[in-house]
Amino acid sequence: MKEFMITPVGIIHSPFSTKEEAPIQGAFVPDAVGKVELFPHYAAGLKDMEGFSHLFLLYRFDRAGEVELVRPTFLDDEPHGIFATRHPCRPNGIGMTVVRLLGREGNILTVTGIDVLDGTPLLDIKPYVPRFDAHPEAASGWFAGKEPRIKPTGRE
Repeated sequence: MKEFMITPVGIIHSPFSTKEEAPIQGAFVPDAVGKVELFPHYAAGLKDMEGFSHLFLLYRFDRAGEVELVRPTFLDDEPHGIFATRHPCRPNGIGMTVVRLLGREGNILTVTGIDVLDGTPLLDIKPYVPRFDAHPEAASGWFAGKEPRIKPTGRE
């Protein structure tokens, strides 16, 4: 398989400077405000963004630990395959979160429900489109019935 390189398109700013401060999912901190700063030469790509209420942010887990393909998670002591979790210690270190868009000012988006560390490299933004992205019939796998065992910090 041919390798490829991804160059960040911006930086995510959040109130969380450490892994311990960051929530395990944005749903635990729906009022946490963040800024998504695109590098100026990508700003034109934000045209028409204001019509969306929610966005997918794809980012780099730049401060994650060692990759383990099977590991316990923040919600369960039972080890699970890394691809069956949302743990940050992944082979390619790519994270994804859904945020609510509050507004745009030039190349900066203001969002809520942010759950990433301050200064995280932004790889891409995609609009959340309920017609394509909402699947109420989806199964939750091993996540079903799991509640956080700890204060909702860290990641899962």
